[in-house]
Amino acid sequence: MNVALNCNISFIGGGNMAQALIGGLISRGFAQSQIRVADPVEQIRAVLQERKIQVYADNTAAIAPADVVVLAVKPQVLASVLEPLQGAFENKLIISIVAGVTIETIQQLTGAARIVRVMPNTPALVQTGAHGMYADASVSEQDRQLATQILAATGLGLWVDEESQIDAVTAVSGSGPAYFFYLMESMIRAGKNLGLDEKVATALTLQTALGAAQMAISSDQSPSVLRQNVTSPNGTTQAALEVFDRAQISQNIQAALAAAQKRSQEIAQELSDKVQQSRN
Repeated sequence: MNVALNCNISFIGGGNMAQALIGGLISRGFAQSQIRVADPVEQIRAVLQERKIQVYADNTAAIAPADVVVLAVKPQVLASVLEPLQGAFENKLIISIVAGVTIETIQQLTGAARIVRVMPNTPALVQTGAHGMYADASVSEQDRQLATQILAATGLGLWVDEESQIDAVTAVSGSGPAYFFYLMESMIRAGKNLGLDEKVATALTLQTALGAAQMAISSDQSPSVLRQNVTSPNGTTQAALEVFDRAQISQNIQAALAAAQKRSQEIAQELSDKVQQSRN
């Protein structure tokens, strides 16, 4: 993190995702003295202050010394937060982790040019996040490296070629943890129905999920091949997978992610329209 270690980073918004990034940065050797956070909630400021982070109620004061500003507020309040800060982002790189807000919208609200848009996910809270990242030609290669290093503090960061692909990232990894939690819920419930104690069913399910993910990450074989390796002809796994196939689980998963992508596109348009209305 050679580039990032020399930067001052300010966060507008100090909620869970901001705190995850801050914790990851500190664990990688980033100095608390280089981090500033602005948040209107006194309790959040108190929590961060206990970690020796400089906190502010005023956004302008927090971002003044920053080289990088991370936008980490709810999309519904972004316009009201940023419009008073017009002109305050000169010579600063903006990293936005605000869901559904396009780079064009942020440019309109800030007057800034150097913006990286990120779609994070909640496993960033335990430093195993998966982040989709996009920037246009206004962002230099050095800025890209800096953004990559900052996001790497909480997991994997991958760049996409088109901003529209962020909606696909939202469908796959942004909402993805909920899909796996849904499967875990179902497996735990099934285990209980089959006679297992709830604690036993839960422990087996969670460890199996962890083990399967770790196998897929560390193996040079695809998940499809790994699945086939576990599936003995006419065995127990095949019996279960045949039920999945009859229920068209694969097709339904694909339809579900397409629905998530569509909703992501709709939310982005709704937010863009609201910003335009507020500026007229």
